[in-house]
Amino acid sequence: MSDSQQPISRVHLCDCNRSFSLDAARLAPAACHHALCGGELPALEAALASGERVHVACTQETALFGELAEAQGAGERIRFFNLRESAGWSVEAAAATPKLAALIAAATALADPEPVAAVQMSAGRSLLIIGEAGAALGWAERLAGSFEPAVLITARAPDAELPAVNAYPVWSGKPLTLSGHLGAFELEWTQQNPIDLELCVRCNACVRACPEGAIGWDLQVDMDACRSHRACVAACGEIGAIDFARTDTARSERFDLVLDLSAEPLLRRVELPDGYAAPGRDPFEQALAVQALGEFVGEFEKPRYVGFEAGLCAHSRAKKTGCTNCIEVCATEAIRSSGDVIAVDPWLCKGCGTCSAVCPSGALSFQFPRVPELGQRVKTLLVEYARAGGTDACLLFHSAEAGTATIARLARRGRGLPARVIPVELWSADAVGLDLMLGSLALGACQVAVLAAGSHDAAPLKAQAGHGQTILTALGYGGEHLRVIEADTDDWQALETALYYWTPAAGVAEPARFQLLPKKRETLDFALRHLVAHAPAARNPAGLPAAIALKAGAPFGQVLVSDACTLCMSCTGACPAGALRAASDAYRLDFVEKNCLQCGLCEASCPESAITLAPRLLVGEDARKARTLREADIFHCSACGKPMGAAPLIESMIARLSGHSMFAGEAERARLRMCADCRVIDMMKAGSAVKAWDLTE
Repeated sequence: MSDSQQPISRVHLCDCNRSFSLDAARLAPAACHHALCGGELPALEAALASGERVHVACTQETALFGELAEAQGAGERIRFFNLRESAGWSVEAAAATPKLAALIAAATALADPEPVAAVQMSAGRSLLIIGEAGAALGWAERLAGSFEPAVLITARAPDAELPAVNAYPVWSGKPLTLSGHLGAFELEWTQQNPIDLELCVRCNACVRACPEGAIGWDLQVDMDACRSHRACVAACGEIGAIDFARTDTARSERFDLVLDLSAEPLLRRVELPDGYAAPGRDPFEQALAVQALGEFVGEFEKPRYVGFEAGLCAHSRAKKTGCTNCIEVCATEAIRSSGDVIAVDPWLCKGCGTCSAVCPSGALSFQFPRVPELGQRVKTLLVEYARAGGTDACLLFHSAEAGTATIARLARRGRGLPARVIPVELWSADAVGLDLMLGSLALGACQVAVLAAGSHDAAPLKAQAGHGQTILTALGYGGEHLRVIEADTDDWQALETALYYWTPAAGVAEPARFQLLPKKRETLDFALRHLVAHAPAARNPAGLPAAIALKAGAPFGQVLVSDACTLCMSCTGACPAGALRAASDAYRLDFVEKNCLQCGLCEASCPESAITLAPRLLVGEDARKARTLREADIFHCSACGKPMGAAPLIESMIARLSGHSMFAGEAERARLRMCADCRVIDMMKAGSAVKAWDLTE
């Protein structure tokens, strides 16, 4: 038996100075305490000394308990989980024993997740400071001792004087692009100032020589004030730092860190990359930004949050664009088009997981945690909750940072979580997609809520929940099953209201036994089949609907083909999921609706614009069967009867060529209906063919 599967006799619960009640009899064999961090600490010491793995239901005193474990060489054998804010501190705490049992089981019975591939990052002290001369030079002077600064002056400050000692690079110009990530930022700019600050010796002769006073102490030329006397050029002499004829050539340099003091930041993203700070003009915000940048110097490791399987990607085919869901929702601009597939920059990705939630094919999959691991946790929670007598289970998915803080604030200041609401922590709630929502309902939850605290944009989550709710309602499951709750830490009342006034919905009569799988479409298929099999609508006189209409953006649907289709089969080559197929025994276009992603590649690839998409969920086995969308007779050669291809395709070709000057005559147009051999024979018989010996120079 592995450590992760040891009996729960080593579980230590604490009611935190009797601030909530624990039913010791129902939660046995766990040991219950009142002050584990105080007078009962020896009990934990004895457990650690036994050599067994120890689970402690307290996250507030992890530092104390962790130090104790390290002192005994048991740092790898202690684990912590939360009960106080998750279940104990609640007006419904007396009824929360099933939830407590479920949380204990999930914390103790599951193995540690498999390690996630890591991304190595490193940054030195090379710091680019961009902005108006006064602020940029001021910060460069302050930071020269702890960083290796370089300054790009983008705006004049005539009273700001360049440092007397040329200790670091100073440029002036207009930024063009800033790209890259922590440790590898690249800035491209053009020098617009006639004075080259790299050549300038800062003698200030040009300042004194300018009759218009157009040159400030920052050595920037006010071109509106300049009258082209060029006295400054003469004063500069053989140094040659001033050139009014200089062309605006682009330059570029690389840096580890960037401090952008511009009023409008160069990078306008929802989530800025690590190592880039844009505090604006506020001195206090600038000071905080500088302090934060200092923490990025060194070597770091972060998870590769998202896995990508190029073979499933439905982004593009043959330069025709299909699905762009992930590109549109990425808050860090870490996803870009790369030919027929997308490319994910792991150095820019911060792990919100929205891309995996909106990906229709599962080409993008969240890894921190993986869906199968999260599904196993969900299944354990629901099974133990039901075994302990719990009913109407509602899962609350929330992010590890913002979501946990919001729940803790609700527990401290409000009524706490309801007894039937089971929190499920993951790195980012934005990663909760339709597969996890419907999969959780199939496994026995009657409702699934997603706490969007910390989310960049809850709209994709709401869209996923909307598709799922439409399906559930059509299948006859009464009530609201899926809800996205927009409540941050300071708005814990919104979370309280959303949960306490949410009437339990109708769930499945029998929870599913399957596991959530790594492949998104397989998990969705299993979940939907189970939900359909137990659908209340099947017991109604009207029965199950044949199809459920969905909104645009849903990952299910059909392809409609008009009479304009010539069966050129361009769509079959473009389809990434094998939903559209060319029959091998006839000129026929077949369609398997279960495979359709509604990516739009077929629609974009159709030369006749004969294809449109219709989002829906086809209920039943018909979705798995191939059905004919378009079939045509065979076109035969008008002379010999040889098969030439699909009749609509040949007729379309003939119609297009008939207007060409080469086919102006009746005989020439008739040859278009002949095969290649008969066409040559007919030309020879007519004597109209050009012979090689008739050609003259």
